[in-house]
Amino acid sequence: MTTFMQAPPSALVIPDTPDLDRMRAQTGARLRSAMAERGVDTLILLNNSNVVYATGVSWPLGDAGLSYVERPVAVVRADDQWPHLFLPFREGASSESGLPADHLHGPVYLEFDEGVENFARLVAEFVPPDAVVAVDEFTGAMRRARHRLFPADGAVDAAAIVGAAKLIKTPDELSCIRAACRITDTAMVDVQAALAPGIRQIDLSAGFMRRAFELGAMASMLEPIWQVMPNSKAEGVWTTHGDLALPLLTTERELAAGDVLWTDVSITYAGYCSDFGRTWLVGQDPTPRQQAQFRRWCDIMSAVLEVTRPGATAAELGRAATKANGGFRPWLPHFYLGHGIGVNAAETPMIGTDLGDEFDENFVFEPGMVLVLEPVVWEDGTGGYRSEEIIVITEEGWISLTDYPYDPYGAH
Repeated sequence: MTTFMQAPPSALVIPDTPDLDRMRAQTGARLRSAMAERGVDTLILLNNSNVVYATGVSWPLGDAGLSYVERPVAVVRADDQWPHLFLPFREGASSESGLPADHLHGPVYLEFDEGVENFARLVAEFVPPDAVVAVDEFTGAMRRARHRLFPADGAVDAAAIVGAAKLIKTPDELSCIRAACRITDTAMVDVQAALAPGIRQIDLSAGFMRRAFELGAMASMLEPIWQVMPNSKAEGVWTTHGDLALPLLTTERELAAGDVLWTDVSITYAGYCSDFGRTWLVGQDPTPRQQAQFRRWCDIMSAVLEVTRPGATAAELGRAATKANGGFRPWLPHFYLGHGIGVNAAETPMIGTDLGDEFDENFVFEPGMVLVLEPVVWEDGTGGYRSEEIIVITEEGWISLTDYPYDPYGAH
């Protein structure tokens, strides 16, 4: 049961099952509109999440060692409703993409000079030499062949274009995110039930991954984190910023009674991410001090949600959280109070990052934006409290996409 303030009634309708063809058409239109606004004729996308957004093809990168060589590449033209997709394997995801046959191509190897030369010849067939081109990533070989690839005038950064398109989620995108969250939450029920002294962190990961994929997960976006928090900052891992270390890699460590776990996992469904964060206790109930921390976390969340609405700035949410925490920022200095989510596990909007106060003051929330709010409450001697909630900005305020319980907190 949610213990902070409830969402106001909303007219937003999120489909139970996403219409992927409709979603691709709408996200494609948003991408081409963002290109037109910035005078860009063509996008060349190498980043896997950007390719997923542009094409609708979910491509799990199974071999990290080859992910920068054997990867899909998308070419998007502002005057063409269909992106061109270059697949690492010729059979690839052609049935999933729904793209016309003449927009599906074989692999390109942009880490190599020969691969870039071949790519330039292929792209020249459908991209005019005077086109204004934006690119999201450059390989060394692409930089060496910059004038061959982009004869007009080099290339501009595609980050602002793709970022602007991804900011507002369509109802079908929201349906994908909610589906990913439901898969995650359902799998977590079994994981939390298995939590006991003597179980290893990697055992929790194995149980979660198996159950999540049984339920329909398509990829793991974040290696599951079951971090045992120190009793005090001084007892924790040394960090350059002097604060808590997070995240730390999962190991074969056996959990002990009284361990405070900060959990964090993310999987994808149809290319869209979940994000799960809770604080768990191993083999015992929270102490009164730990319960008090949880109640303060709830107060912070309520204060943030009270000012969350269209037209609010990121700075307003940050100030509300800080005020509710007695004037101290309730988040880790190398993280954030909140971040967006979509085809990336963390994307714009951001709140409280090193982008600075000016960014927060000028970032205004709009309906359709998605936020993962993750305040942290720390007090030496307790292990701290951290949880995450995913919300959607609506015309009326906000709605929640997550409802996983806070056990063992709040019930005693």
